[in-house]
Amino acid sequence: QVQLKESGGGLVQAGGSLRLSCVASERTGRRDYMGWFRQGQGKEREFVAAIDETGDATRYGDSVAGRATISRDNAKNTVYLQMDNMKFEDTAVYYCAWDNVWWRILAAKGQTVGQGTQVTVSA
Repeated sequence: QVQLKESGGGLVQAGGSLRLSCVASERTGRRDYMGWFRQGQGKEREFVAAIDETGDATRYGDSVAGRATISRDNAKNTVYLQMDNMKFEDTAVYYCAWDNVWWRILAAKGQTVGQGTQVTVSA
């Protein structure tokens, strides 16, 4: 089973940038859809971004569109999430997810989900 490990979270000022990384333990050899979702305190899980196995197709949640960029380096089994112009409301635990079904990533789900990394945006 694929295991995921996120890193890169921390404290950032509003208007600043942050890059999250997610390393997968392996490629499954099947469809490797990956994505990010987040959950703020007292809030529901929210889809952030998704990327297909080649990196050619990406999707973003409405609240981060235009400020987020998802990318992947398959040679390193790593997916990245670049967040720019961050806002206080971006404060959340960010989770990396893997699935071989595209719509599950878009639904902020995944067969495998990492433990998460905290992102805090100071006003």
